[in-house]
Amino acid sequence: MIGIWLAVALVALLAACGPSKGKVVEPIEKPLLELAAIDSLMWQRPDSALAVLQEFVVSPEADSLDAFNGHYCQLLISELLYKNDYGQSNREDLLKAVAYFDTLGNAFFDARAHYTNGVGFYERDSVVQACAEYLKALEVMEEHYREKELVGEKAKFMSYIYNRLGDVFEEQLLAEPAITCYKQALSYCRRQPTSIYGTPVLLYNLGILYNVANQKDSAAFYYDEALANMPDFDNLHYRDLMANKTIFAYYNMNCSSDSVITSLKHLVALSADEEEKTTRILTLGNILFEDRQYDSSLVYLEAVFAQQGHTISKLMAAENLSSIYQMKGDSIKAQEYASFLAGFTLSEIEKKTDASKTSEMFNDYLTQKQEKQAKIERKKAVNKVWNIIIPTATLALLAVVYVLRLRNKKQLKNQQEETERTLEETKKRHEEELRQLKADTEQQLEELGRKHQQWMAETRGRHAKELEAERLSYEKQQDALRQNLKEREAQLTALEKTLNLLQEEAKQRRMAFLKEPICQHILNKARSQQITTRNVAHELGIALKDEDFEQLREAVEKHYEGLDRELLSQCPGLKQGLLSLCHLHLLGLNESEIGALKNLSYSAIKKQNESLRKKLGANEDLASYVLWVAESLCGTQDVSQDVPQEITQAILDIVSRNPKITKKEIARQMGVSSRTVGRYLKKLEGCVRYVGSGYSGHWEVM
Repeated sequence: MIGIWLAVALVALLAACGPSKGKVVEPIEKPLLELAAIDSLMWQRPDSALAVLQEFVVSPEADSLDAFNGHYCQLLISELLYKNDYGQSNREDLLKAVAYFDTLGNAFFDARAHYTNGVGFYERDSVVQACAEYLKALEVMEEHYREKELVGEKAKFMSYIYNRLGDVFEEQLLAEPAITCYKQALSYCRRQPTSIYGTPVLLYNLGILYNVANQKDSAAFYYDEALANMPDFDNLHYRDLMANKTIFAYYNMNCSSDSVITSLKHLVALSADEEEKTTRILTLGNILFEDRQYDSSLVYLEAVFAQQGHTISKLMAAENLSSIYQMKGDSIKAQEYASFLAGFTLSEIEKKTDASKTSEMFNDYLTQKQEKQAKIERKKAVNKVWNIIIPTATLALLAVVYVLRLRNKKQLKNQQEETERTLEETKKRHEEELRQLKADTEQQLEELGRKHQQWMAETRGRHAKELEAERLSYEKQQDALRQNLKEREAQLTALEKTLNLLQEEAKQRRMAFLKEPICQHILNKARSQQITTRNVAHELGIALKDEDFEQLREAVEKHYEGLDRELLSQCPGLKQGLLSLCHLHLLGLNESEIGALKNLSYSAIKKQNESLRKKLGANEDLASYVLWVAESLCGTQDVSQDVPQEITQAILDIVSRNPKITKKEIARQMGVSSRTVGRYLKKLEGCVRYVGSGYSGHWEVM
């Protein structure tokens, strides 16, 4: 009987410890049949699907779509616009669809919405946001689908995502993450081809990246694999591949320059359109430059530079053209191309910043993915261990039961009698011990009662005297506190009068400053036109000259003496350009007006403001902070001599309430400068001191 119950328990335990299967929750909303048919057609013939969708959106059915199918329709529009090389014209509707599918629970639609949103960000040059949306799409797919479920359209979609990420990282010259993404895209593309050229193009991209990473053997392998998988030889992908193989052979296999140039000229002749021809000519011109055939290179590169709308090609051509004319001694032409290159320096810096952000985002994604995978592997290992331990333990229990049943029944009976006898003796002994314990306890309670009554009588007399003494002491403390409160209120009243005088003086000083001729000149310039954040600075023609900035500096020094020294003491590396930015803020100008006056863009001024605010450690906006520093510098020099006692007492009160407070915060609360606070702290060296160093220290009032 025991063996049967153990077997039943084993079955129940195995069922409880076995791997659970998550219940698939089907979405409540169902796609309209017409939209589902367009969706299915999109994965095979996106051009035909777009034509069918265009007919549908003007039909009566499109006017009566529910919320789900309305957002589904907008998602299909965005996907088909991208697949047919059109810009994303329904941006606002797509953003609503993304928010809707985030709350719906349909993982595939949600991931597609984020992917398409990333395409929209990329079209608007928001590379970091695009990368974030691609990674979000990956997270949704990997969280809701197991690897074996990623087949068919889902496998093709995963290949699209990794391919886009690879393109982003390749564009930013991040070879390692780009290689990782292209390999993942290749894996899914082989599972479900995205097009007849999907596999060879991915192999070709891997070859390019390994060549950039200086892994020549790997680059050669992937170039050869791409050529072997190419379905035909009359297409742009094949010509791109052959051009790169030719260049690779030139640099790494000691091929003669004549054969390389001949091959590239042949590819120029095979170009299908002007854009491809421009790319081929650029490649040929660069190879001729490397081969020191400068005159021939000049012909091809100038032809590329003359093209309109090919900015990247023009940049690459301009670099070598500048070098050629420099060697020829034509400094004017060389400077012309160098100036063209200089205009794109800022975009390169922004591109490097985006590369850093996208690389960090991808590394975070890989780390999270590895942690999730490790968690799954640990769970599998635990389940595997339990699947071994439970059957083994059950077999051991069954063996023990079998051995016990073989015991002699007589031995079991003797053991039972011995146990009953032992229990009876134990029961009698415990009853005797309990009776004795009860008697002892009652005696101890009587003794404790007598002692407690005696103690209570002694305590009552003593407590009455102590309470009276405490009452008298409390009344004395209350009187002292009331007197102290009156003194503090008098000090506070005097300090408020002082602050009112400081504020009035600051107001008069500011009015005098704004009436300075240079200040009136700058304000009239700034407000003579309606300036917005979209204005290009040099188009307004109101930029200040160096002498204007110098006169403004003299006016600031006249009315706010020591402001520049105070700012430099807080940030020693401050340059004159940033000091002039602070001077303009004293005039109450906004960022658009300051940008126009300094001949800089609104975004550049905004970045300078934020950078300077952080350097100065300001919590509020830069304009308010600079005005506060200026007024606190000049506001305490004359008045502070009249009320030194009130200020020192106020400082003592502040550090008593908050021993961790900084000098800057004390100055802010009192409305004076940090130097004024430092001067009074020196006078209080016998009363207050700072123990420790930096943020770990604190004030002690002695």
